[in-house]
Amino acid sequence: MRGFSYAEYFSLFHPRRSLRSPVTTSAPTANPPRSRRFDGRLIRPSKPVVEVDPAVVAIKNGDEETLSNMIRAGKVLSVPNSEGWLPLHEAIYYNKPGCAKLLLQAYPGTVDCRTLAEETPLFLATCRGNLECMKCLLEAGAECDISSKAKETALYKACEHKNVETVKLLIQYNADVNHRCNRGWTALHEAAIRNDLDIIEALLMAGAKIEATNIYGITPLFVAAQSGQLESLRFLTKHGANINTQASDNASALYEASKNEHEEIVAFLLSQNADANKGSKDGWLPLHIAAARGNMAIVQMLIPVTSKVRVRRSGISPLHLAAQHNRNDIVEELIEAGYPINALLSPERSRLFEDKRTSVLYFAVYNNNVETTEMLLKAGANPNVDLINPLLISIRHGSIKNIKLLIKYGANINAYIPTHPTSFPATIMFSMKYLSLLKLIMDFGGDGESCFKCVYGSHQHPEQEQRRDDIQMERKKPRPVQFCEIVSTPGIYRWAGPIIDVLLDYVGNVNLCSKLKEHLDSYDEWATIKTKSEPPRPLVHLCRIKVRKLLGLQRLKFIEMLPLPGRLKRYLEYNDTNDLM
Repeated sequence: MRGFSYAEYFSLFHPRRSLRSPVTTSAPTANPPRSRRFDGRLIRPSKPVVEVDPAVVAIKNGDEETLSNMIRAGKVLSVPNSEGWLPLHEAIYYNKPGCAKLLLQAYPGTVDCRTLAEETPLFLATCRGNLECMKCLLEAGAECDISSKAKETALYKACEHKNVETVKLLIQYNADVNHRCNRGWTALHEAAIRNDLDIIEALLMAGAKIEATNIYGITPLFVAAQSGQLESLRFLTKHGANINTQASDNASALYEASKNEHEEIVAFLLSQNADANKGSKDGWLPLHIAAARGNMAIVQMLIPVTSKVRVRRSGISPLHLAAQHNRNDIVEELIEAGYPINALLSPERSRLFEDKRTSVLYFAVYNNNVETTEMLLKAGANPNVDLINPLLISIRHGSIKNIKLLIKYGANINAYIPTHPTSFPATIMFSMKYLSLLKLIMDFGGDGESCFKCVYGSHQHPEQEQRRDDIQMERKKPRPVQFCEIVSTPGIYRWAGPIIDVLLDYVGNVNLCSKLKEHLDSYDEWATIKTKSEPPRPLVHLCRIKVRKLLGLQRLKFIEMLPLPGRLKRYLEYNDTNDLM
């Protein structure tokens, strides 16, 4: 059998291509097609070869003779490439002043030509720090103040790169020292943030405005304070810069230094009599932001020079911010400095919080910060001034330590929420999901009897769906939600029996409404609870209730002091309910 030639074998796998038909190549596309080898591997197309301009090669190698020959031979070297670069730009970029001079002699009109990024040869030379090229361009008449897309001039970039020689050279050729970039920054702003005193001095001697502001109203001194540049700050202050300069949002240099925790800057500003009572747009003083940041050194410097009257007018105390950010040491320092423990947020600031909080104590409790909570309570904080009692927040967190602390210092054990009225204390409602917590609340005097006062009594309760008119009436004057309605909610009803059982231990003779009886009838194991609720209750239990009421809210402490037998004390404390039954 005759063997196949390679061409015939190839045609078997490519039947659409004739052996005689010529192979044509289509124009290059963005995604050229890829074919496969016989072994399945992809054949990747080769990358197009980019032709290198011989003039650029000569410039890069510093070959002045070759470049000169090209110019004499009439080769045009004034046409930009796809990025807008001329050979002159290349000579400046590669720091080839000899090549640059040849190109400038041949094409003097290209001295200020810009790339597509709007960068002139002088701008490139400055960015690269090529001093000889800069001199060459300036001598050829290059304009100093042509800016890039960001409105940055060569002088601005020289300051950014901290190149003193290039700055002085540009100033010598009358560069505009007060030109602003698209952010409004001048060369002096850039020198201040770079902390270069030689450049700052050169700019000031050339007429730079020391109080020039950017688009945010920030001066060079403000920039130095904000960025922690102490030498720049001292130099600018010495030359008359306003130490109390403020930005557009009223933030002062001292405020920004405190915000960024530049301790040396704060100390210097205060030594120059900077005003510590200039507030920002939101009314915060430097002490406020220092307390929020938790910088003890700055707080201690600001306390003696901050007006407490000015703090009060701001509507927020530094204590609020220290407590909010868990700065325990700052809270202690401010308390010792005499800041009022019971200072309240102004109504405008309180409305910024969904829970309408006002007190310093609330912030500490909200963060579950036991240390700060105890510190504030010992110093005399009132636990009952907020719309939502801090005790309710502690119950929600399940923080036993904070609960006991708040109750010890007089928190209302039977607190309600005015905006969400209930017929029984909100403290009981918040603790119902955790029986041990509920028992703790009841031990401290929770009003359990209110849970069994139902407006419907033994009558049938209405359905949950109400007519639109009824709903509208409730929106005008909300009807207090009853205990039986709360325990009927999907997340609670399975615990209704144990909850009622705990509450019955702390009340006398009560009548269960039809809704509660219905719940107790729904589980066989709850039958004993229903029996327990039926009057009359045991006399010994009624006596226990009476004794505890007579002892008041601090009953647990007084029970230990009573000259009673241990069994009776345990019974009064609910430690062993079977001792006297």
